Amino acid sequence: MKVSVEDISSVKKKLHVEIPKEDVTKEINKFYNKLRKSVKLKGFRPGKVPRSVLENRFKKDVTSEVSAELISMSYPKALQENDIAPLGNPNFDYPELVSGQEYKYSATVEVKPPVSINEYIGLKLQKTIYKVSDDKIEEKLKTIQRSQAQLKTIDEDRPVRTGDFVQIDYEGLKDGKPFEPVGKTENFIAEVGSEKLLKEVSDQLIGMTRGETKTFPVKFPDDYLPKNLAGEEVSFTVTVKEIKEQILPEINDEFAKDLGQFSSLEELKSAIREEMERSFNNFSERELYEQVVNKLIEKTDFELPGILVEHETQVMAKDAEAAFGSQNLSLQDMGHTQKTLLEKYRPAAERKIRGLLILDKIIEQEGFKINDEILNAGFENLSKKLGQPVESLKMVYKQDKQQAANLDQKFLEEHTVKFIIDNSTVEEELRD
Repeated sequence: MKVSVEDISSVKKKLHVEIPKEDVTKEINKFYNKLRKSVKLKGFRPGKVPRSVLENRFKKDVTSEVSAELISMSYPKALQENDIAPLGNPNFDYPELVSGQEYKYSATVEVKPPVSINEYIGLKLQKTIYKVSDDKIEEKLKTIQRSQAQLKTIDEDRPVRTGDFVQIDYEGLKDGKPFEPVGKTENFIAEVGSEKLLKEVSDQLIGMTRGETKTFPVKFPDDYLPKNLAGEEVSFTVTVKEIKEQILPEINDEFAKDLGQFSSLEELKSAIREEMERSFNNFSERELYEQVVNKLIEKTDFELPGILVEHETQVMAKDAEAAFGSQNLSLQDMGHTQKTLLEKYRPAAERKIRGLLILDKIIEQEGFKINDEILNAGFENLSKKLGQPVESLKMVYKQDKQQAANLDQKFLEEHTVKFIIDNSTVEEELRD
């Protein structure tokens, strides 16, 4: 077997493979011998069908099968002999096999690019430390308080005021016809003056009384979501069915106990502080991690394999679409098509792949290998981020080989970034 490698680009190689005619003939003979033993043709005893008859009936099938077999045997050897590690499946270009001749085919593959990065020691970094203030804890308490509030119907015959909760029926019309996705909705409850209602709607509701119906125009902002409502002017017909007030529970020990996990208000505050500190610390560490990657990206340039970028773009777009779905929004609602969504996430995908390839190169240069120390540190960090016990995370690691491989790579990358941070100048800034 002869193999030559053509460098199409720094990330794309084309292997030209030539298989000697002796090997081609050998494989063809082997296949016909196997076929003779299994085929049943009228007028011939099993195993006694002449080669000429077999060739006449099955030549096309045989050449197709033999060429596939020759490629499957020779392609891995060609990669190994030339030390090529392809990313994804190859693009084969092969002719029809001809008996008595050499068989030539080519395979185009994408590979990791050559990366040169040496200046990753002694970086100047800025780390923001976010302080958990008493005000932030109070804000969180009020958020929990609102989530535990009850709505009480107001018996007093009075008009709607800012801060009231109204139960309304409404319908949106455009040119006298129902306009989706506004449509017709019954028993909708919202706070007057809140972000949940457009200001124009809140302004019209103020002063209305129970049982009153009003029709008024509403123009949606140009940046409104769903996108098909952005900039549209719709005629709203609204009927106020109930006016309600929000009854907030008092924030005290009983409030904390009613949440079911705490024995006192101080215990609740302590838990809120702990959760906020964990969240702020995770955010701060992630910012520093991204800062390191950005600085590394600034120091080198290389061609990116299209197959890696395409895969990461697809993953990001799929995650975004799932996030839209969790909010009952479609791509169309967000003003996207599959194509525009992919275009939106491609730059982020390119940046991520570039950063990962640089970290891979540093891992190689520093000779970092996964070991107990890196694993334990990785699990500790993961435990802090997720708020889950280390042992439960290790259990998943032991049971799922693919997940274990992913975590090994993730922990190596984190170890590498920590190595860079430890060998850099980090200036801390406290921020409330």
